[in-house]
Amino acid sequence: MTSASPRFPPYPIRGVRVLRQRQNCAPHFAEIVVDFEPAAEGVAFEVAEGLTVVYESAGDLPRFFAAGIREQLSLPEHGVVAATGVVLRQAHAKTMGSHELAFKIAGYLAARRALEHTAVPRCRGSPRRGVSHGVFSRVDNTHAAEGPVVPRSALIW
Repeated sequence: MTSASPRFPPYPIRGVRVLRQRQNCAPHFAEIVVDFEPAAEGVAFEVAEGLTVVYESAGDLPRFFAAGIREQLSLPEHGVVAATGVVLRQAHAKTMGSHELAFKIAGYLAARRALEHTAVPRCRGSPRRGVSHGVFSRVDNTHAAEGPVVPRSALIW
């Protein structure tokens, strides 16, 4: 007899903040704050009332970050049934570096941070674990780093 997979999230998770910032020849910038609320089934997205974002594709932001959240929650390694309502509370974009991929990665990281908050096992396939990738996340005002920062020189084989 097999047990049913746990539902995600088991309780409301509010204030998941992710700042995706990478400065190089192809910069990334996306900052989002989302809430995960338990729902009957599936993954539903909404934008908080009164949220305004100065960005050329502001209407597409929910679609961008939703793609990353859906991708992370659908990974079989987590072993959960996604039944959540996701509310975009804040979003910040910049003229240079804010684009669809940056917001998709921010959504992916927000879902991963929420999964970690509920003690659901993390995907085992993450490359170079323990290396900072320019991500700052916060859940309920608790700062959490992506792991110890490893100097770039230590990564050279």
